[in-house]
Amino acid sequence: MPHNKIADRKGHQGWMKLEGQHFIFPGGGTMFPDGAEQYIEKLGQYIPISGGVIRTALDMGCGVASFGGYLLAQNILTMSFAPRDSHKSQIQFALERGIPAFVAMLGTRRLPFPAFAYDLVHCSRCLIPLQPTKICLADASYFIEVDRLLRPGGYLVISGPPVQWPKQEKEWSDLQAVARALCYELIIVDGNTVIWKKPAGDACLPNQNEFGLELCDDSDDPSQAWYFKLKKCVSRTSSVKGDYAIGTIPKWPERLTAAPPRSTLLKNGVDEYEADTRQWVRRVAHYKNSLKIKLGTPSVRNVMDMNALFGGFAAALKSDPVWVMNVVPAQKPPTLDMIFDRGLIGIYHDWCEPFSTYPRSYDLIHVASIDSLIKDPASGKSRCNLIDLMVEIDRMLRPEGTVVVRDAPEVIDKVTHIAHAVRWKPTIYDEEPESHGMEKVLVLTKTFWKP
Repeated sequence: MPHNKIADRKGHQGWMKLEGQHFIFPGGGTMFPDGAEQYIEKLGQYIPISGGVIRTALDMGCGVASFGGYLLAQNILTMSFAPRDSHKSQIQFALERGIPAFVAMLGTRRLPFPAFAYDLVHCSRCLIPLQPTKICLADASYFIEVDRLLRPGGYLVISGPPVQWPKQEKEWSDLQAVARALCYELIIVDGNTVIWKKPAGDACLPNQNEFGLELCDDSDDPSQAWYFKLKKCVSRTSSVKGDYAIGTIPKWPERLTAAPPRSTLLKNGVDEYEADTRQWVRRVAHYKNSLKIKLGTPSVRNVMDMNALFGGFAAALKSDPVWVMNVVPAQKPPTLDMIFDRGLIGIYHDWCEPFSTYPRSYDLIHVASIDSLIKDPASGKSRCNLIDLMVEIDRMLRPEGTVVVRDAPEVIDKVTHIAHAVRWKPTIYDEEPESHGMEKVLVLTKTFWKP
């Protein structure tokens, strides 16, 4: 692990402390130095933290992700992100704690998530200017991006500047004005914390507002988010069909197995979803019972599915003490919105590029159809090298971690050959007895070796 710079600078705020040879995490944050539990309890006075109404949350500028960590006790799954800034390895510490997190910043592009994915968005002194800035007084692009990500009827919590902050009266006034222009309902201003609720339907635009906010036209796809520049127009909830608003989508845990509202947008989507769910229940049972993969044990906490489709693999692990980063490849059908509708989390990514995480972050990585991750879906030609992809998997995988690969026998042979080169231990199995395909299952163990 890296040096103790965060402990030195943020220990007094309860982020983390160094005790002897160990780092401990008291659960604090800049705006909740007494601990995330008390802070979450206070939020629960105003928003439905418990009861399954809120399931997916986004924590922007998360520090060491104590907010997301303590929400797990409420069955709320939080995606936490922060850049690699002066606090150095805050996301690495979050992942070491077993909390979902990745390295990112809100800059000029949309975050790699579909529209209307999160039930709750949280910013605790995240230093993201959601209000117009001095550089561009009419620009509310960051608030618009948060609005794109927030499910209709969802909640936005901001703690810290500029909320009733000394010498930031103008910024606080502008932030409130943007929220009013989007018809957000003000729930409470409690000290330096404000809570808003997003309207269940389209924002009350067009209206007379000083920021020039207007709805995007009908051609806009609000879920297009891979290398896509921020827009200055507000995404229409009516542009995405389905009953996915808070209050209409099933509560957790029922929403995990109910057909996702947006599955109806795909041809035969509901049937494909239900078949996929049944298939992964069988496959995961086979992994545990016959292949002796350590799912469901303390050895496995951070899991990645590199080709998630509907999130069936993650859903089949619902009883295990794990969280799963469901990755939907950017060149494949955009099914990530359905994964979020199920109450799971994930991200868009192109596997011809490095994934935005630290080395040795994941205990188990699963990939079905690994060859398809590097192929162009139109031409069938390789866009990048399988060796490079395997090296990236090796980078992300913890020593003595496990990789499970499902693919055709000829692809499994290629992967096995590369696995020997990176000093993984390979074992090849036939697929489940009740399956009728031609796949093989390759289980790889990363050895703990030194050069």
